[in-house]
Amino acid sequence: MRVVPLLFYAAAAAAYAGHFAWRDARVGRLATGLLGGGLLAHTFLIGMQTVQAGHAPLVGTTAAVSAFVWLLGLAYLYVELTSDERSMGLFVSILLVTLAIIPALDGTVSPRPPVLQSPLFTIHVLSMLFAYASFALAGVLGVTYVLLFKEIKAKHLGFFYARLPPLRVLDVMNGRAVAVGWVFLTAGVAIGGFWATQVQGSPDPRAQAMSVLDPKILIAIISWLVYSFALLARRTLGWSGRRAAWLSALGFVIVLLNFVPVGYFFTKSHNF
Repeated sequence: MRVVPLLFYAAAAAAYAGHFAWRDARVGRLATGLLGGGLLAHTFLIGMQTVQAGHAPLVGTTAAVSAFVWLLGLAYLYVELTSDERSMGLFVSILLVTLAIIPALDGTVSPRPPVLQSPLFTIHVLSMLFAYASFALAGVLGVTYVLLFKEIKAKHLGFFYARLPPLRVLDVMNGRAVAVGWVFLTAGVAIGGFWATQVQGSPDPRAQAMSVLDPKILIAIISWLVYSFALLARRTLGWSGRRAAWLSALGFVIVLLNFVPVGYFFTKSHNF
């Protein structure tokens, strides 16, 4: 069952690739349908895991990756359905497939230890995942902005120019995605910090390791600083367009590194 969402996402990626290449509306609608099918299957899987474990499957990096993929797919599908623009689907679906491989290979639902049995933990994780999903969209928008900008600058209006929205539209969407992500990241970091003070007395060594020196927490704070600067620079320095695109792409690289390799191998406080 856990591989079904991955298969749907892979089929959607293939369909989005076909739509991106041929601009066929029927292929685009097929891609949207396949993505929707993948999200339904993923929702059913998360529901089954919740019933099995007795709590939302948010414990551990693998569960967080699964939830992130689900939220990113939902966020992108909402953007697509409200804007009727499918050109980002190829890039988003490739990211979905790449990350969905992780939970497809390991469907184990980790039990929730006593230290995590708090509503603050759930709110903290969901806030961070919503932020990461928004930043993923911003990262994709940033990359596509740069690709289109380079094509226009070289005066070779062809492949990307015919398939991507105008630079202004990409820039506006990028700014909105970063702003939404920043709000959730701020909430997640603040709630996480407050929750950490509540569990400092726990005998669990992972709770005792929660400090700004832990790589997972430190890089989360660095991410907040990067995106705070991106918002401030856009408003006060006029850093829109290409500069904003590069900042959003850089920020998501930091987020992704913190999310997967640091979450699995380097943190002492978030390795539940």
